[in-house]
Amino acid sequence: MCGRFTLTADAKAIQQAFDLDNISGELQPRYNIAPSQPVAIITNQNPKELTYVKWGLVPSWSKDPAIGNKMINARSETAAEKPSFRSAFKRRRCLIPVDGFFEWTTRDKKKVPMYIHMEDHAVFGFAGLWEIWQSPDGSELQTCTILTGEPNDLIRPLHHRMAIILEPDTYDTWLSPDELPADALMPLMTAYPQEKMRVYEVSTDVNRPINDNPSVIEPYNAPRQQNLL
Repeated sequence: MCGRFTLTADAKAIQQAFDLDNISGELQPRYNIAPSQPVAIITNQNPKELTYVKWGLVPSWSKDPAIGNKMINARSETAAEKPSFRSAFKRRRCLIPVDGFFEWTTRDKKKVPMYIHMEDHAVFGFAGLWEIWQSPDGSELQTCTILTGEPNDLIRPLHHRMAIILEPDTYDTWLSPDELPADALMPLMTAYPQEKMRVYEVSTDVNRPINDNPSVIEPYNAPRQQNLL
């Protein structure tokens, strides 16, 4: 799964990575993006600009938007058939710009956070789905979810699932405005090559979403126990 990620790159780097038009407004670096928060995505409806939506997909047919709290990730293997995701998989796909994400491993019965990024620290794109939900009062809520699949060998020791990371040459296919059949999209749902990625331990400060600052992604060296003479 993917429950936290970062987007610390500047607007120019994001614009170039996804071939966007000029990014309007000031883009603040985010070091600890958590579910239910606003996230920047690139939709197949507006593939040349950033759109801000809430993380946690709410299906259009849902009666309660709180369902989004359980929909931060979607299994890529079943998204084309699941009622919650199948419409979006056909018609409302998105890229989620990222420059790193977190997973937790277990060490001495404790959860230890790890930060994963590209070898060259480049911006990359998660494969996502987005939806529009209308409330009874007529207002709209736009939301998204991150697709996951089998992990590569770097992530497997940390978690049995991994966010789908798309190669740049597949962005146009994923962001096609057309309804695409599952067999045209499923070949994209593969584990990203582990040799292009790096991982290191970070502080448990990341466990609290309120901690959204550069220290969250700094390498963590646990203090050594000193011998008392």
